[in-house]
Amino acid sequence: MASGCGQDPEIDSSKNKFQSKIPSVIYPADNEYSDIRWQLGKMLFYNVAFSNDSSISCAGCHKPELAFADNVAFSKGAFNRLGTRNTPSLGNVALHPYFTREGGVASLETQVLVPIQEHNEFDFNILEIVERLKRDTLIANMGFEAYNRPFDYYVLVRALATFERGLLSSNSDFDRNELTENQKAGMELFFSDKTNCSKCHSGFNFTNYAFANNGLYEKYADLGRKRLTGLQSDEALFKVASLRNVAITAPYMHDGSLPDLPSVINHYNSGGKPHENKSDLIKPLHLNETEKNQLVDFLKSLTDNQFLANTTFRLQ
Repeated sequence: MASGCGQDPEIDSSKNKFQSKIPSVIYPADNEYSDIRWQLGKMLFYNVAFSNDSSISCAGCHKPELAFADNVAFSKGAFNRLGTRNTPSLGNVALHPYFTREGGVASLETQVLVPIQEHNEFDFNILEIVERLKRDTLIANMGFEAYNRPFDYYVLVRALATFERGLLSSNSDFDRNELTENQKAGMELFFSDKTNCSKCHSGFNFTNYAFANNGLYEKYADLGRKRLTGLQSDEALFKVASLRNVAITAPYMHDGSLPDLPSVINHYNSGGKPHENKSDLIKPLHLNETEKNQLVDFLKSLTDNQFLANTTFRLQ
């Protein structure tokens, strides 16, 4: 979807050796960027018509001030039902090559179909959503202007994807090379063979987009990628999460079971619990308290405050 995804950070000796540049966003041929498409997509993102009971919008779970994630283990969907997975950030979602934690969705245009039909999310039907939305004259007119056709499912999914592709974050302290001494020490640890963090959390977006088991449990309630493939070798494998703005998106893991960054570092420091599919990279790190604090401080340097405060992403 975008050039450079999953590659190691580019070396820039004039700054720090892990400095990287944001890859270019590639728009599909049938959904190239235009301002009217982006504006329509933003309106749709905040519209509660997506949920069966008209109680929640995309922004209800993907909150802009939280890097388009949430601050609870499971967000509430239609009819106040709790979701079954922790809400991921949509920051830099344009750079992802596939979507959902098991990687079963190939494009942003089709991703929205998952929460629409999920019982614990929107619990609805896209055709019924279209019927609701096209009654709004402004939305109907904008849809025709954007795509030269009456407002329908084609217009809905493409406008929404256009807005989401614009949620780009690339102005953290790390990006500006404005790290404290403690954060620099944490960065050296992060990219070292001692921790192996960067073997999975690599590239500009701090993820290689692979599927892995990190030893969170011996037995998992969530089958992970096995839900998609049916393969035992994929049980409890989940897409490696981006660490951009990670300090803002607690709680962590697919089920929101780790409340803060120190808990995450402690988990990896322990080497995790035994599971037949646990990654070979997950092993005891033997970090001392100073090193653990340095890693936490480095992760905080990935926060992009400009992105969090950007009012253009919000309804005025």
